[in-house]
Parts: sequence; structure tokens; C-alpha cells
Amino acid sequence: MKYFTLLIFSLILFSCSKEKKKVTINKGQDSAKIFFNRYKSNQDKNVLGNETNLDKSFSLLKDQNNELSTRNLLSNIVVEFYTNNNDEKLNKSSRLLLQLSLDSNDSINLGMAYRSRGNYYFKIQKLDSSYYCYVQAEKIYDNLKDDKNYSNILMNKGIIQYSIGDYLGAELSLNKANTLFKKANNYNKIYGSLDQLGLVATELKEYDKAFFYFNKALEAINNLPLEEDKIYYTTICKNNIGYLYLKSREYKKAVYYFEEALQNKLIKNDDPLLYSNLIDNLAYCRLKSNSLKNLPNLFFEALKIRENLDDYTVVVGSYIHLSEYYFYKNDLKNAILFSKKAIEISKKSKIPSNLVLALKQASFIDKINASKYTEEYIRISDSLQIVERNSKDRFARIQLETDELREENFNLLEKNRNILNYFFGTVLFIGVLFFIRTQRSRARVLALKQAQQQANEEIYRLIISHQNQLELGKDLEKKRLSKELHDGVLGRLFGLRLSLDGLNSFDDEQAKKERLEYLNELQLIEQDLREISHELNRETSLLINNFVAIINSLIEQQAKVNNANIKVIIEETIDWDKISNIIKINLYRILQEALQNINKHALAKNVSVHFRKDTKENLLFNIEDDGKGFDTNIKKNKGIGTKNMVSRVHQCNGSIDIKSEIGKGSKIIIIFPLENSNFKV
Repeated sequence: MKYFTLLIFSLILFSCSKEKKKVTINKGQDSAKIFFNRYKSNQDKNVLGNETNLDKSFSLLKDQNNELSTRNLLSNIVVEFYTNNNDEKLNKSSRLLLQLSLDSNDSINLGMAYRSRGNYYFKIQKLDSSYYCYVQAEKIYDNLKDDKNYSNILMNKGIIQYSIGDYLGAELSLNKANTLFKKANNYNKIYGSLDQLGLVATELKEYDKAFFYFNKALEAINNLPLEEDKIYYTTICKNNIGYLYLKSREYKKAVYYFEEALQNKLIKNDDPLLYSNLIDNLAYCRLKSNSLKNLPNLFFEALKIRENLDDYTVVVGSYIHLSEYYFYKNDLKNAILFSKKAIEISKKSKIPSNLVLALKQASFIDKINASKYTEEYIRISDSLQIVERNSKDRFARIQLETDELREENFNLLEKNRNILNYFFGTVLFIGVLFFIRTQRSRARVLALKQAQQQANEEIYRLIISHQNQLELGKDLEKKRLSKELHDGVLGRLFGLRLSLDGLNSFDDEQAKKERLEYLNELQLIEQDLREISHELNRETSLLINNFVAIINSLIEQQAKVNNANIKVIIEETIDWDKISNIIKINLYRILQEALQNINKHALAKNVSVHFRKDTKENLLFNIEDDGKGFDTNIKKNKGIGTKNMVSRVHQCNGSIDIKSEIGKGSKIIIIFPLENSNFKV
């Protein structure tokens, strides 16, 4: 039964998975590649003799240089030899792949080579060599973080551990594999690992746990995409549940599951070995439950199938079951006959466990030769236990040596990591010191610039304060002029009007003379009014154009040191009296910074400065040059002057957009909202 399970799972779970690499095949591999592609193409059409193309591809590839393209193609050929059950070619090709991968330190193909060697040794039942190769592949795929291949290797390793009786080790490997299969939602492999865990738990006589695993396996089957796979794997799983109840001697429950599995009518033709196991197990459970329905026909039907399959192990099982049946029927002659046949076939199989089972049955049936059979049974059983123990010890040593190598590699990596950490730590320390020193230098420069900026701002505030004082004086002067007009000019005009009104009734010389005098007085009053009007106009113009004068003064200063032609446009629609001093200060400083930057870096020929007001009562301020331009990302991230301009704009709730392309000049667009512009100094 165990051998059958291993055979089924070796077919299901030893499939090879490998990431494809895009490489360029050199001319030396062209022919091999052509034959391999021809093989793959004809494989879909089932062309007779197509394996010759695969053989030619391998033959040509053996003589090629050890290049990555050679190893990748060889890896694909190894997979095909495994799939075609060509053990001899699998052995040769996987050995070559192993050697090439070791020579080139190719981890991915080395993992594939060890895995293929493990598959080959498993097929020829050299389990210690197979286990060693799987452990090496496990280490490689674990280091590569290749969960797909790592989980499959764990599965294969668990099956070998199960086959040698290392059930606890098998349970550990299979549980790790199952966890990874769940992460990948690989329901086919989830089912396989759970079913194998159920068999492990059965051998450990943990029957409740085994039943749990088998039920979980049945749940996983429901997620498989193909209906035929669901039916086939359900049949296997129910057979294993029946085997669980057979081992726990709950024969009636076992009969139920074997009969359920046999509902799959296709299994007889699709998998004769599975069918023979089902009917043999069903017959044996009926015998043990004292129900002889269709016995011994089921035993003989199973025996006939097994003999045709030329499988010694299951044939020995059939003979033992027939011996038990005839002993139950008190037919001692046939009971002894079939027990002797079991011994004969078990010796041909050269499998000690088969002989042990046959001798045990013979010693129980053949009372005359019981002592001889018992003595041989004990001798072989003891030697078998020694071999099994040695085998377990050998497997443990393989795992231990691998773990020690892994620990040594880890320690080496840790030392290298520490050296790198010290190196990078030293570089980082030096870098931090350099950065701190640079930052301190920049901080000093920035502090000086800020101090200069604060001084400039203080000067400008004083200018604005002086302007405010002038405006206050002018307001007082206006009031004085208003009083002068009201009390002086208007009084004189009123007196003249009354005098002229009194002269309207006279037309003599005296009246004419007085009228002329009054007209002269009017001319004097007119002259006084004209002078007052001119004075008021000059004051208004000075008041309006005071900030404009400051801007023009700045432009004149810059024109002396700047080679560019600076053009300033200030639209008359702007009422500078209604714009806060903070906006004026920031406008002044932004213009000053921009003109300095243009002078230092832009190499511009023309600069345009434009102040205007839009329809939304926003003040628009543009500065544009035709210089060499700059990368705005670098400028925004590194330029202190640019950051100061942005900060000033944001202080006034404005927006700034700096546009520039290398070779195409630059443009600064600033918008200040004028409504509700109450800002803190």
C-alpha cells in the first residue's frame, strides 16, 4: 500500500518548474536549439520518432561551451527526459547540467541539476542519494527565495522521509511545503501535500489527525479546474481514507470508502494499479469483517492485474491476503500454498520488507515449519531494523552536514556584512562630518544674507515711514489750503460779488473805474487759484508716484551694473495708495533679487518688468528675460534666493510661477490679491 502511494505521488508531485530566461543563443547552440524546437513543435502533433530530435539536441549540446544559453537549453532537455521516463538520458543530462552549473557557479541551474538528480535517484530507489540531492536543492532554492521550487523540493523530501519511516521529519517537510502551496493557491499541490500528511499521520497512528488531513485534501480537490482531475484525485483520497480505517481496524468504515472509490468506473482502465489496490483492500476488509461477499474472486482479480503489471511488492500482498482467506476458510493446503508463493515472489523482489511480511504469514500458517520461518523472520527483521536505523542516521547526517554548511555560509555572510557595515559606517561618518561643516558654512553665509536682507528691509521701512510722514504733512497742507480757499479766496469772491451786484445800477465813470478794479482783483484771485491748483497737482503726482519713484530708482541702479536693457511698464490703473506697505516691500525685494539673479546668471540682453492689475482686482507682477534659462527643479530645490522669493509671495497670500527652459530665457509670474490684504509686518 505504501509503495503504491509513493508511486502515485512521484508522478503527481515531481513535475519540474523553472523560470525561463531570455538569452541569445550563440551559433554553437543554433543546431541544438533547432532540434529542440522541432521536438517541442512535433510533440504537440504526436509525431512518431520525435524523441530523436531531443536526442540530437542533447548530443549537439554536449560539445558546446559552458555558457548560460547552453545550460538553459540543457535544463529544458533534462525536463523532457524526465517527462518521457527516459532514466538513462535523464541520468546523463542531469549529471552534465550539474557539472556545468558547478563550474560556472550558476545557482538557478545548479538547483535544477540537483533536483533532477534527486528525481533520477528516486526513480531507481536510491533514496539516500535522492535525499542528498533534494537537500542540496532545498538549500539553493531557499537562498534564492524561490518559493515555487523550494516548496516542491520540500514535498519530494517529505515523501522520501515517509518512505524510510522518518514520519516526524516527513510531517515537518510536508507542513512547510503545504504552507507555501497555500500562499501560491496551488490547489493541486495543496491536495497532494495534505493527502501525504494524512498517510504520515496514519503511520504514526494519529488517526484523528489523518482523517482531518484527508478531509482537507477533499476540500482542496473541489478547487481544481479540471473535472477529470477532481474525480481521479477523489478516488485516490477515498482509497487512502479506507486504508486509514483498515489500519485502525475499523473495517466496515474502510469498506464504505473503498466502495465509494470504486464508483469511479473509469479507474479500472485509467489506473489498473489503483483499481487492483482498491478491490484487494475491499476484499481484505470484508474478510476481516466476516463478510465474504464476492470472495475470493476480488482477491484473484487483483492478483491477475498485479501480475500483468509485473509489480512484485503488490503481488506479494495479494498472495498473503489469499493465504489469510484460505486459512479463514480452514483450507490449510491453499493457505500454505499461497504463503509459500508469497515467500518465493518476495525473494525475487529482493526487497527485505516483502520477505518479512511473507515469512510472518508463513510462520503463522505452516505450523510444521513455523520455527524455521520464525527464525528467518526474526533475523531479517532485525537486520532490516538495523538497515533502517542506519538509513535514518545517514539521512540525519546529510541534513546535519547541510545545516552546518548553511551555518558556515551564514557566518561568512555575517562577517562580510559586518565588514561592509564598518566600511559604510566610516564613509557615512565622514560624510556626516563633511555635511555638518558644509551646512555650518552655508548657515553662516545665509545668516549674513539674512542680516543684510533685514537691514535692507529696515531701510525700506524707514523710507516708507518717511513717505508716511510726508503724506501726513501733505494732508495737513491740504487742510491748510482748504481753509485758505474757504476763508480767503471764497471770502474775497463773495465780497466782489456783492460789490459788483451793487454797481449794476450805476453806469458813470466812477462805476466803470470800480468795475475795472474789481476785475483786476478777480484776476489776482484767478492767479492765486491757479497756483494752488498747480501745487495740489504736484503733491498728488508725488504721492501717487512715490513707490513708482523707488522702483525707478532701483532700475536705474541696476542699469549701471547690468548689461541687459531693462524695460519697466507700470500701468496707471494701479492705485498704490490702496496697496499695503508689506506688499510694496516684498515687491521691491523680489524685483531686487530677480534682477540680481539675471545679472549674475542669465546673460540676458533684454529684461521686461511689468506691473498691472487684472479684472479680479489682483496685482500682477511679471519679470521676463531672454537669457540662457535654467532647470527649474534644481533652482527650486537649491536656490536660496528663489526660496526667499517664494516665501515673500506666500507671506502676502500670493502665488508665484517660475517658468524657464535652458536656452529659452525665464519668466516669473507673481499674483497678489488686493482685496482684504491685511498682512502682518
